[in-house]
Amino acid sequence: MTIPAPAAAATKPAPRPVDGFGAHLRRWRQARGLSQLDLALSCDTSQRHISFLESGRSRPSRGMVLNLAGALAVPLRHQDSLLLAAGFAPAFGMRPAEAPEMQPVQAVLDRMLDRQEPYPAVVVDRHYTLVRANGGAGRLLAFLLGDGVGAAGPAPNLMRLLFAPPVDGLVENLAEIAQWTVRRLRAEAMMEDPLATDPPMLRLLLDHPVMAQAARRTPAAGEDGATPPALTVRFRKDGLRLAFLTVIASLGTP
Repeated sequence: MTIPAPAAAATKPAPRPVDGFGAHLRRWRQARGLSQLDLALSCDTSQRHISFLESGRSRPSRGMVLNLAGALAVPLRHQDSLLLAAGFAPAFGMRPAEAPEMQPVQAVLDRMLDRQEPYPAVVVDRHYTLVRANGGAGRLLAFLLGDGVGAAGPAPNLMRLLFAPPVDGLVENLAEIAQWTVRRLRAEAMMEDPLATDPPMLRLLLDHPVMAQAARRTPAAGEDGATPPALTVRFRKDGLRLAFLTVIASLGTP
């Protein structure tokens, strides 16, 4: 997992949000589908206080900002934005993967990749760009892509790779994977930004006809649109059929 850092993070403060704290709080609350009363009960405060915070009639303490952000499952980078909007210094920082304090995390990732052998396992950043892979993943990519997999160049984006030749023609259940991908990318966008529409990655993938159809599809009568509990990706090439159960794990504790 790569945690990118702004180039000038050590010298420039984070920009102050244009909107006030109340507007930010209202967006996150509404995006999570909570009423003011729901949020108040989660944070051991009153609905009136939440109303005053959203209207700007009251100013929150630093602890209250973090309490509200935790109750709303606000990502850490956006918790810093909430703190800045309320007039407080950021609480969390972004560090490059090679920073000394990240070495224990890197060691854990290496061990996870090694323990998954001989089955494929990869580490990607939050944009699904490949950061590292174990031997099983390297062999799978070589099987799917042929000799070109070893060519020098930028790290591949695994989402784009899956929906581009030649890999898309080797996937047996591409329509099922496309529906899952649309749901996941939209859900991730909502978690990251309460005003999000279709994220940039999804817009790039919509050039593929199967992805475009999945994005336009609405659940039929009787369908609840729920995502299956497990996704199996099935490849077929040269008479060989491979099926992989997909598991995505995130390291998200500050």
